[in-house]
Amino acid sequence: MPDLILHGIRVEDTFAEAFDMAATALVLTAETPEWAMIAATTMTGFATSVIGCGAEAGIDAVLAPDATPDGRPGVRVLLFGFDAGGLKDQLLRRVGQCVLTSPGSAVFAGIAWDDPNVGKALKLGGAIRYFGDGFATAKRVAGRRYWRTPVMDGEFLCEHSVPTVQGAVGGGNLLFLGRRFGDTLRVAEIAVAAARTVPDVILPFPGGVVRSGSKVGARTKGMMASTNDAYCPTLKGRAGSALPPEVDVVLEIVIDGLSAASVSAAMRAALHASTRAGADLGLVAVTAGNYGGNLGRHHFHLRDLLGEAA
Repeated sequence: MPDLILHGIRVEDTFAEAFDMAATALVLTAETPEWAMIAATTMTGFATSVIGCGAEAGIDAVLAPDATPDGRPGVRVLLFGFDAGGLKDQLLRRVGQCVLTSPGSAVFAGIAWDDPNVGKALKLGGAIRYFGDGFATAKRVAGRRYWRTPVMDGEFLCEHSVPTVQGAVGGGNLLFLGRRFGDTLRVAEIAVAAARTVPDVILPFPGGVVRSGSKVGARTKGMMASTNDAYCPTLKGRAGSALPPEVDVVLEIVIDGLSAASVSAAMRAALHASTRAGADLGLVAVTAGNYGGNLGRHHFHLRDLLGEAA
């Protein structure tokens, strides 16, 4: 099957294989934009892979005061898990240890309760209130229930529960095959910036980029995953390498979204931005990772992403 061409760059005619996930969104607010961002970055730390970290999390948007429930600066974060039970555990741990502790913070549901894709509710403030040792009080505003837990700077306001989203997807991806590390990293950065313009998605790896792509299984007994040796440039001489001689670096981006449509849109934006810049940065090709279609039911074919967004 012949390869595809986009903006003069070869695009392999393959697909990214992604998975159903449980997900929710929170709006974190604080007295200043800086403290809202501190709460958000702390809460979403150590959340690159649900396998190793228990969750995948990241920042979706920075919110102006007129876009938050309490009229203060805010940040919207997304959190993904294998299932609602695991997601709830991570949610309580991360809000309890990283947001409750952050000066001036408050937490609100980041998904409208009347959204047609709302799923199971996860108790949040209704569980964290027990930190208040019986002194927390409930209040209801516009039909939504909140808990006010006494803390040393006043009160921690947290919504009683937050909704999950039906149809969330994790694992959309693109791999950039380049000649030089610095240039290929710049291509990946351009792709990340483009993907982040799409609402309802996160790129959970450091700076949105991952260098240690993995495959399922390993030669070492008990390992769930191991290095993606087919794309390791130092192993080009071995049987099974997928790299042409001129490729000396491969970097990947991974995209999680609240819907398959948001993941597809983010992949499209990243693919177009990276290939536009690629010729000047030594980009050889763009491809995607999959498991032969045997594990994830969402298949994002690169062929379908070649056209500009409508």
